Amino acid sequence: MEQPQEQYPIQFSVDYPDRSVSRFSSFFRPIAVIPIAIVLGLVGEILIIPPLLLILFRNKYPRWWFDWSVELMRFESRVTAYALLLRDEYPSTDEEQSVHLEVPYPDVPQDLNRWLPLVKWILAIPHYIVVSLMSGGDRGPGLATWLAVFGAVGLLFNGRYPSDIFTLVMGLNRWSIRVWAYATLMTDEYQPFRLEE
Repeated sequence: MEQPQEQYPIQFSVDYPDRSVSRFSSFFRPIAVIPIAIVLGLVGEILIIPPLLLILFRNKYPRWWFDWSVELMRFESRVTAYALLLRDEYPSTDEEQSVHLEVPYPDVPQDLNRWLPLVKWILAIPHYIVVSLMSGGDRGPGLATWLAVFGAVGLLFNGRYPSDIFTLVMGLNRWSIRVWAYATLMTDEYQPFRLEE
């Protein structure tokens, strides 16, 4: 008998739009996302080093720093959902907007290994490879981008994102977020190799 899968602590989902999405704004989305992506890029560079040093030398992860990091990840999730045409609303810096991300605050001495941050980078290499293939990075568009293009074709013809492609793009995004949460020391639980919850 197969055991039920335990739920991974970091949960991510995007509500499927209950109405037709704007075909006009979808066409100009790559241009419209530029200003908010620049803001995100400027703020997101300082997430890893301070928590690493705090966990390693003080065995602490201050709640205010953790909460700030989670809010930044939520903002990044909204920007990504907007860029991949999963949502039509321009990304808010503080409202949830049908993009849900839950990251439980860890009890550092109990839930986070003090020395694991020194080797997490090595342990996460298989996931970095998968995420790199999904996102494409410097090599051009990845799987998520191509799926978003197919979703855009669906939007063009019927004003709705095809639900199967929507679910797949959301799963790819979930995987990427969980790898990022592992790498930024929010959890020590290793991301399973699966797209679903």
